Amino acid sequence: MYSFFLKRLIDFIVVFGVLVIIWPILLIMTLWLYFANRGAGAFFTQERPGQYGKIFKVIKFKTMTDERDENGDLLPDEKRLTKIGKFIRSTSVDELPQLFNVLKGDMSLIGPRPLLPQYLPLYSKEQARRHEVRPGITGWAQV
Repeated sequence: MYSFFLKRLIDFIVVFGVLVIIWPILLIMTLWLYFANRGAGAFFTQERPGQYGKIFKVIKFKTMTDERDENGDLLPDEKRLTKIGKFIRSTSVDELPQLFNVLKGDMSLIGPRPLLPQYLPLYSKEQARRHEVRPGITGWAQV
């Protein structure tokens, strides 16, 4: 019962309460990043495997610009990382939009961190068990 209903209910209630409290901070960070990224947006999404290997889009704050060289290739990360982006990464604030993934039911507060989809075929049978539960914003080791 806990793993199928209660954990999801606790995640939802906690995240909803946290979002009610921190929404002004999220709004300020969104606006700040929008201008720091020169209009390239404040959010970054990336596909990750979730529960049962189902692919979902994880949401994070965008800490780099989309600047490209003369060939149209993205510049190296260190040249695209903004000053505010460095601060946001160092304080882990870039992870806060994942709270919306928890509300949607794609993630949980605590669970295995979602890795990239290209790792799916590389898992052993034991390692693949990580997809039996929802991925988490934070893992057991951090808790």
